[in-house]
Amino acid sequence: MTTASSTLDACGACLRRTALIAGLAGRIEHEWRLRRGRPQLLALADEELLRWAGMPEASAHYEAFSTEFALDRLAAAGLGAVCGCSPAYPAGLRELPDPPAVVHFAGDPALLDGAGVAIVGARTPTPYGLEVTRALARGLGAAGVAVVSGMVMGIDSAAHAGALEAGRTVAVLATGADRPYPARAVQLHRRIAEAGCVVSELPPGFAPRRWAFPARNRLIAALSAGTVVVEGGERSGSLITADFAMELGRFVAAVPGSVTSRMSAGPHLLMKAGAELVRGAEDVLDLLHGAGSGGDVLDLLHGAGASATGVVVGAGPRARASAPEPVAPPLGLEPSLARLLECIERGEGSLAELVGDPSEAFAVSRDLGELELRGLVRRVFGGRYIRAAG
Repeated sequence: MTTASSTLDACGACLRRTALIAGLAGRIEHEWRLRRGRPQLLALADEELLRWAGMPEASAHYEAFSTEFALDRLAAAGLGAVCGCSPAYPAGLRELPDPPAVVHFAGDPALLDGAGVAIVGARTPTPYGLEVTRALARGLGAAGVAVVSGMVMGIDSAAHAGALEAGRTVAVLATGADRPYPARAVQLHRRIAEAGCVVSELPPGFAPRRWAFPARNRLIAALSAGTVVVEGGERSGSLITADFAMELGRFVAAVPGSVTSRMSAGPHLLMKAGAELVRGAEDVLDLLHGAGSGGDVLDLLHGAGASATGVVVGAGPRARASAPEPVAPPLGLEPSLARLLECIERGEGSLAELVGDPSEAFAVSRDLGELELRGLVRRVFGGRYIRAAG
């Protein structure tokens, strides 16, 4: 396995370009807040960026750049690096109109081969969203597919955690690759660096900026064969990732949710536009192994700083209008447990909803414990029970 400590394959010109972007981070942030920034700024050549910024101090720092100092910083941070001048640079990133000059990483860069699948979604997901995400990522990991996500709390972190249970995962950061975000995710960051790969286009120590998150999303899409959106609102940043995936000709799919939940709005919007419906890892594997690009493009207006763009349209041979199939109860399940499981699947997840008579409380509690022991239900926040996804 190639590790960060053994790979510093970045030239001085590309390292200087990265230092320039970092040095102009505040100026780019200002433009972003005015809704003028967008990551297209990252497509400008160095000279154009310096003229755009109009900052004499930035030009002075650019001229005084030291390649040796940049390499020493990388080594001190324990990071590897590969630049666009190297044949080892991830091929998927070359398809971007604004590929990063340098990819900084901790872990195994072989996972950046574009064969993984991105799983993205809301930062404040529902228990259902977390459960589905973990099961989906676990299934893909067990099948040998690397899961790519952004490591922020919510769906992203659940995707990484699920993947690590059975396989490998790639975290793409909007900070330096050595800087966990959020800070409390330090243990997850360490686990991914040890058993997968943490990657960023930004130099060591780079602090989070708002513009860096949508910029990061283009890398998630480019490093993946396709993107699956689990939960998110109509202005979710995960839809920006879906847009980038579509523009690159990758498949986009979504997990359906409750029509009464605002967290389902983003995935349902994508499916209405023709994105593939995902019920589990098998559906994603079908897209990976039998998918071609194509379909109808529907322009959807969504916010989060993104302009209106075409949202993907799936890529697989399966019928797109099919609804998710209900989960059949396990064979041989006792009638009382089967009835209880059906109630939970209907959304009656609290003890108060499941107990019709106070005298039944003990029996229902016992049966809930049995279902949980068999891995059929999970107890979540608030003492509610949900159907386990896998």
